[in-house]
This record gives sequence, structure tokens and C-alpha cells, in this order.
Amino acid sequence: MTVVITWLVAGTLDLVAAFTLFISQTNKSPTLLLRSITSAALGSRAFRGGSVMALLGLIFHYAIALCWTVFYFVVIPRLLPCGGVLTHAVAYGLFVWVIMNLIVLPLSKAEPRPFVPLMALVNIVILILAIGLPCAYAAKNYPLPSFGF
Repeated sequence: MTVVITWLVAGTLDLVAAFTLFISQTNKSPTLLLRSITSAALGSRAFRGGSVMALLGLIFHYAIALCWTVFYFVVIPRLLPCGGVLTHAVAYGLFVWVIMNLIVLPLSKAEPRPFVPLMALVNIVILILAIGLPCAYAAKNYPLPSFGF
């Protein structure tokens, strides 16, 4: 149950931050951002598919958040058995950003975006606060049983 709650908290925090940043920069509907998430899998047709594509983007977003949450609970406490919540949150937020931006997005069908250092920093901070911190806190305070691993 801890993983599920952490996943929903992390996924929602990340989505709210992404919506806030997107709307403040573009003054456009957040459904466009959700279609952009869908475009990573379906390419440009995600922008022609209406609300179904936005819903699919929401599903993809939470599926990705679930993967990152489960990965944290299963792998990180075994790799980094010591260290504080904040240290783990920062390291994990950076790790998620690197994997998503240097591996996942380049392999996707999404349109490449130019690298803007300030935006990269903002996105890293969002990942630290939205994904890293909830995962690190929950795993530290409510660890999963080891099952002999």
C-alpha cells in the first residue's frame, strides 16, 4: 500500500508542477501537455486525436511515475542503504532527469526540444521534489520487506 500511495502522491505532484510550469510559460491548455506526453509513443498523430489522446497522456504519465516509484523502492535502498532522505531525493531526482532526458526521450517519437540550462534546472528541481522526495521519505520510513534479497 505504501508504494501505491507514494506513486499517486509523486505522480500528482509531478503533474501539478508540469501543468503549472506549462501554463505559466505558454498560456495554453494542459491537455496540450498531455498530448505531448502521448506523442512520445504515437508521434504527431497524438495532436490530432482529441481528448482520447490527452487521457492516454495522463495514463502514460502515471504509468511512468509508477515505474519510477517501484524502481526506487526495489532498487535504491539496496544500492544506497545509508544516507538521508534529502540526499537520496536529490540523487534520485537527478537520476530520473538523466534517464528521461538522455535515454527515454531521445528514443521516443516526441519532437526533440532544445536544451535550455535554466529549464533543465527547473525540471530537475521538480523531479527532486515531486518524485525523489516522496520516494525517499516513504522508503526510509515505510520500507518494503526484503523477501530474502
